[in-house]
Amino acid sequence: MTLRDALVRTYETNPTLMAQRQSLRATDESVAIARAQGRPQLNGDAVFDQDLVTRNIGVNQRDISVGANLRVPLYAGGSIRNSVRAANSRVDAGRADLRATEGDIFTEAVAAYMDVIRDRSIVQLNLNQVRVLDTNLQATRDRFEVGDLTRTDVAQSEARLALARSNLAIAQGRLEASEQNYERVIGVAPGDLQPPPSLPPLPAAQDDAAEVALANNADLESIAAQARAAGFDVRAAQGNRLPTISGTSRVRYIDTLGTNDRGVTGPALSPENTTSAGVGVSLTVPLYQGGAAGARVRQANARHGQLLEQSISVERAVVANSRAAFAAYAAANDAIESNTIAVAANELALEGTRAEQTVGTRNVLDVLNAEQELLNSQVLLVTARRDAYVAGFQLLNVMGQAEAEDLNLDGGPLYDPMVNYRRYAGSWSDWDDGPTIRPVGTRTVPADANSPVTAPRQ
Repeated sequence: MTLRDALVRTYETNPTLMAQRQSLRATDESVAIARAQGRPQLNGDAVFDQDLVTRNIGVNQRDISVGANLRVPLYAGGSIRNSVRAANSRVDAGRADLRATEGDIFTEAVAAYMDVIRDRSIVQLNLNQVRVLDTNLQATRDRFEVGDLTRTDVAQSEARLALARSNLAIAQGRLEASEQNYERVIGVAPGDLQPPPSLPPLPAAQDDAAEVALANNADLESIAAQARAAGFDVRAAQGNRLPTISGTSRVRYIDTLGTNDRGVTGPALSPENTTSAGVGVSLTVPLYQGGAAGARVRQANARHGQLLEQSISVERAVVANSRAAFAAYAAANDAIESNTIAVAANELALEGTRAEQTVGTRNVLDVLNAEQELLNSQVLLVTARRDAYVAGFQLLNVMGQAEAEDLNLDGGPLYDPMVNYRRYAGSWSDWDDGPTIRPVGTRTVPADANSPVTAPRQ
């Protein structure tokens, strides 16, 4: 599996990403809910009434009435208009949150992918070390038997082999943890993982990285949209203190079902059925609301201020994270260069130490130390390569360039959040429940048909 394959699978099946998409769909509906406040409201009713006590002997009055009432908001002090604007701003924030989640999940997937590659390499290096030290121990024992080496030399070789086996067990445990984390994020067990492709070009300086991040970071976009929404909330709360005007229309039909009041000998006093209809305009002027109106405005203002402060905090975090990721990337690249030199030097040193041991100028401990130093430098090199790639991708994420569109993940159509918005944000239907909800994210254990995770929405 290539890194691109892993990212495509993550994009299509990661449950955290799928959940964020559902969250955005829920946020889309807030626009339809806000718009509904300014649309006509139509209600019908039916009433059946039976008199139990009547003044006329033998006559029990009963009637049935049906009617309809239409109310059309004409003016609401701007509260409806600003509520719709606030809802749209929260949709913008939700889209930015989806971008941020996408970048974070991809960064997590890249780290999981590189962790498995690193830990597999470290396990292989430690396994080779165990094999080499086991061979050294056998050779040391053979030379001890002929009196060429001492018991101390044998003990040193045994100790190093035991330490190598311990390190191998630890490395295997870390590999198992990395593979489980890979499966958690990407959804399948890691197979044969290919080396990752080169990263896109990255900025040459910390300030350049911070500048790009400030322009494109999804978290900054989200908090800015939330602050705009809170500003519209203030205006909506202020509008609740203003008069409201509504157009009204009504129609009602009443049928006495043949039991209309009659005199003992006279005709019916009123018709058997009646129909009435009318239109009008309703003006409501809030005069005093017990202080609630002012409290709502103050509350909305405080929340707006909270988000303005949080936007500064997010800006600080974005700048710090971009510079930290750049520094980590640069440091890891320097470590790659240094450890590459160290590996080459330790390989030469080990070869020379072994040659010198054969002529008696080096002892067993010198060889053991040289072998350990080579292993240490090899592990550091593998780790530095992983750290550099992950730090580089983290930098891309902070700069807002680690999303599916940026990574050209064209394994299928990319998710378009506008599709759901266009379909439902302007909906007038009271009976459109939307599609049946089923989990899209893949499970890593066999599914149970009775589990609430797999059961469809009722």
